[in-house]
Amino acid sequence: MIKGLQSMSDLFSKIDLEKGSLGGRPVENRYLSNLRGFFANEDAYQSCLEQDNALLYSVSSMTPAEGEGQLHLGLGVLYPGKVGDEYYMTKGHLHTKREAAEVYVGLKGVGYMLLEHEVSQESMLVSLAEGEVVYVPGYTAHRTINTGDMPLAYLGIYPWDAGHDYGAIAERNFLKVLVEREGQPVLLDRQ
Repeated sequence: MIKGLQSMSDLFSKIDLEKGSLGGRPVENRYLSNLRGFFANEDAYQSCLEQDNALLYSVSSMTPAEGEGQLHLGLGVLYPGKVGDEYYMTKGHLHTKREAAEVYVGLKGVGYMLLEHEVSQESMLVSLAEGEVVYVPGYTAHRTINTGDMPLAYLGIYPWDAGHDYGAIAERNFLKVLVEREGQPVLLDRQ
């Protein structure tokens, strides 16, 4: 067996977009109730939650091998919808190991990555759709947003030991929000 490899079967993994599963790994679901405080309009959030605790996204991941230079793979499926006029999104995160970069590969659907540098607080909106690749530099918070009418599926690839820091985002959130205006996505300052 190759040194550090968890299992020979990890050398090849099937992506199941219907189930949102990567290599048959478990799928973790995130519901609207899991994103309390992340949407800009608290009244719209509460109203949506009273109607339905909708499934917003799912994640399936694997670390084929641990150790210096190894990678972690994550499959995300973000469903379409809105809270008020703000599109469904992931919580977003920084990496615990701040210098760790990440690459996202769009597999299906259309949406965006909202990037925000932790120090300069510069924000950027980058398209993420089928066949598109987004590079997320280190020290950059990132959130996926679905602006389409079908699930947005993507693969994330990053160092196996990068970790996820959701707490920093929960404390202050992103400085920008993506909302629908006259049928188009518009990036606004968070109020």
